[in-house]
Amino acid sequence: MFNLDYQRLNETPVASDPFPHIVVPRFVPEAALATVFRDLPRLAKRGSFPISALALGPSAARLVAELEGPRFRAAIAGRFGLDLDDAPTMVTLRGQSTERDGHIHCDSTAKRVTVLLYLNPDDGAWSAHEGCLRLLRSRDLEDFAVEVPPVNGTLLVFPNSVEAWHGHKTFIGQRYVVQLNYMTNSAAARSELRRHRLSAFVKRLTAAA
Repeated sequence: MFNLDYQRLNETPVASDPFPHIVVPRFVPEAALATVFRDLPRLAKRGSFPISALALGPSAARLVAELEGPRFRAAIAGRFGLDLDDAPTMVTLRGQSTERDGHIHCDSTAKRVTVLLYLNPDDGAWSAHEGCLRLLRSRDLEDFAVEVPPVNGTLLVFPNSVEAWHGHKTFIGQRYVVQLNYMTNSAAARSELRRHRLSAFVKRLTAAA
């Protein structure tokens, strides 16, 4: 078990501007965050890596297991009034951001809910607002309602929709984020999950070569 701040999650209001979401600072308690960060693999390349393809240290592995577990699922379902009992999950880790990242987009509607957990230390790298995710009212990066620095175990959760625009200013460097998605049972979601598993298999072969 990994001790997350469920009380803070349950007490944080669901915001509606620009679309329903919750931001929970320090969802990972400060005392545990440094240990989790130490246990993350050092990712030299950009892109989303399937958790199953990575070697996590014990604290990071316990954190991911908690996020995939029933207590967290029930908490997210309850906050947004969703039935997620049968929703498949997909979990990835990103560790590097480049000029190719941060472009304005909506997530695939095969993903019912997006969960982002930011694990970076607040070391001043984000003072220029680069790499801080913005929740947008339109396809304009300056038309934002909320900006979320990717630091200190901050949790961001939102149900996906065709209006859930988000993006960030270009940031080049280390930027760790765990992304968990509760998927639909649609053909598109099943296809994405298959690609995810194939990616994990290929990356394991690459690492072993």
